[in-house]
Amino acid sequence: MSRRVVGVLGGMGPEATILLQQKVLATVQANDDSDHLPLLIDMNPQVPSRIAHLIEGNGTDPGPALAQMAQRLEAAGATALAMPCNTAHHYALAIRGAVSIPFLSMIDLSVAKAAETLKPGDAIGFLASPAVQSAGVFEAALSAHGLRAAWPADGPRMLSAIRSIKAEGPTEAACRILNAAAQELAEQGAAMLFAACSEFSLMAEQLDVGLPVLDTVDVLAAAIHKHIQRAVGPPKALRQICA
Repeated sequence: MSRRVVGVLGGMGPEATILLQQKVLATVQANDDSDHLPLLIDMNPQVPSRIAHLIEGNGTDPGPALAQMAQRLEAAGATALAMPCNTAHHYALAIRGAVSIPFLSMIDLSVAKAAETLKPGDAIGFLASPAVQSAGVFEAALSAHGLRAAWPADGPRMLSAIRSIKAEGPTEAACRILNAAAQELAEQGAAMLFAACSEFSLMAEQLDVGLPVLDTVDVLAAAIHKHIQRAVGPPKALRQICA
């Protein structure tokens, strides 16, 4: 039985991409190397800044770079694509338009997962970059399930925590910011929290608030597992990814 292969658009940031690999690894009960799931990873930290493009308004559009990565992964044998960056899903149309294989949207998958337990009208509290809010990354998926979003009031503080984690890794200061935002969202009446920034996914287990927390990277890892474990025909040869 051959396996499908997921291509990962990575590097946004590098540690978040490694976290996705670890979470995919954890979905498998393996006795040997061959039991694990095959991934193709384009680790490209040089994708133009999503923050500069969406918030600061002075950055290069990341869409073309993401489309090129998607094409490289498809050419190398990927049968589906995944991307562990919530903000970069703003450019999902550019990715989908560049390839003929499915794109596993962590946005759509995560909201659908939340809708299994929430009721229409419930609010999801977002621990995310303010770019996710300003670009409306989750809005269509939330609307389709009759859910709504709650956001921390201090977006710049959330952005400072993200930048700190990118530079220094998970720190006590960033953890305090994240937990304060989580408490604020609970007080707003959120029924569930989303760790919807892959930097915050590095710290999701440190959240101390009496609400269920859904990590969008966990949802993506489960979707990758599900896709790969489906039987397909003879596998494509995995060719080296060329820049």
